[in-house]
Amino acid sequence: MMEFTEQVISIIKSIPKGKVMSYGQIAANAGNPWGARQVSRILHSMSKSHELPWHRVINSKGEISLKGDGAMIQEVMLKSEGIKFENNKVDFKLYAHLVEFI
Repeated sequence: MMEFTEQVISIIKSIPKGKVMSYGQIAANAGNPWGARQVSRILHSMSKSHELPWHRVINSKGEISLKGDGAMIQEVMLKSEGIKFENNKVDFKLYAHLVEFI
């Protein structure tokens, strides 16, 4: 079985354009349903070196968790992939990327 970090990286890389996943969904699919914060740390520390589509990861409410310029950049990137926001939220029913890694 893959190490949690490797599994998280693999799952994030699998998120296609126009789809999103939450930190918690990624953690659960990587084998640790309580690892959402770890997913956040992995994204923060490894997005550049692993060329991760970090902008496709949002919180469980369908919102962007970043603040300031990072949030604006993420929203622009998601919108450029066809993702629409309603009341500053993404509808998971429309844009969720479902994986079966476990």
